[in-house]
Amino acid sequence: MELQKHPIGTSMDDMERDTVLTPSYREDLRFFNEKEYNKFVKLNTVNDWSELRWKDIGKPFQVTSFSKEKTEWEERNGKELPVHTSWELFNRSFHEWFVKDVPAEMSRSKKEFFAKLASLQIKDIKSALGNVLRIHLWNYAHRIEDGIWDPRGKRALFEGLDLQKPRILFLGAAEGYEAMQLAAMYPKGEVVMVDYDEFCRDSRFKEFPESYPFLGFNPATGGSKVYYKSDFTIHYEVNDIRKLNYGKEFDIVLSVGLLEHFPDELKPEVLEWHRKFLKPGGYIIMTTPRAQLKSKLYYEIMADVMNHTYRELMTVEQMGLYLYENGLDILRHGYIKVHNGIIAKVK
Repeated sequence: MELQKHPIGTSMDDMERDTVLTPSYREDLRFFNEKEYNKFVKLNTVNDWSELRWKDIGKPFQVTSFSKEKTEWEERNGKELPVHTSWELFNRSFHEWFVKDVPAEMSRSKKEFFAKLASLQIKDIKSALGNVLRIHLWNYAHRIEDGIWDPRGKRALFEGLDLQKPRILFLGAAEGYEAMQLAAMYPKGEVVMVDYDEFCRDSRFKEFPESYPFLGFNPATGGSKVYYKSDFTIHYEVNDIRKLNYGKEFDIVLSVGLLEHFPDELKPEVLEWHRKFLKPGGYIIMTTPRAQLKSKLYYEIMADVMNHTYRELMTVEQMGLYLYENGLDILRHGYIKVHNGIIAKVK
């Protein structure tokens, strides 16, 4: 029986009608009109990057609330937390939240809050309330909105590139999600992931679920295909980006949430890291967290989880101007749920 695509429904019956369960995954039968599609991605809002000026768009928003781990370490040691250590702390903290049993944690935090409320100890009540807020915010951002991975938005950002069997280099790869999404969209290539914290390779990437489906392209049929982590050719290297021995040999050099961790005087060096490994005509793909109210609230409330090092929130115009002023030609830019995204080439 042929399955017909149809518009989005709203009732429970519509929800049942909108998907079908196959032996290995659930297929979404809906299609999106342009208005609905643009809920997930807004592309190409700047017509001419040469006309953009910093005085008109302002500088990025600097996040100044930091985790207890960072402030307590600096108090104990009498110096600034080293960058490498800050990333080790962040990766472990972030992964701990990623693997939480969220429903159980929500229930536990509520019980703890009401127990503390009965004690009338203001400090304990505030702490318990903070735990309730954090787990509910995490549930919304990751499990309801799917803002961290955002597969539909990132596929829309990544689509339409002139690539066949690409070599992909992911700088600061963490669990490697975006490189695997690209590898599904442009299959039969190779992915090299780089992070200088071995925990990212040995825990965040290793424990990424084998059952997670990546919607991509099937070159044998010209249609769609679902891929899994084990379908990709991946080499994970634990190393400092500045010490990599690769030449200009990659079709894509990718980073996700890297540029915003460096102040202005270091951003040209970060952009050079992308250029130095790129084949002539290759693509640089970068994302950064968006400067929007809900993101500012998120990084404030989730400071203990997220803020172990320098961090900025940018508009896509601010992000793009850094790239444009440092010798990149912006092919596509836009914003998705919680990230800005840019695809560029070297001028």
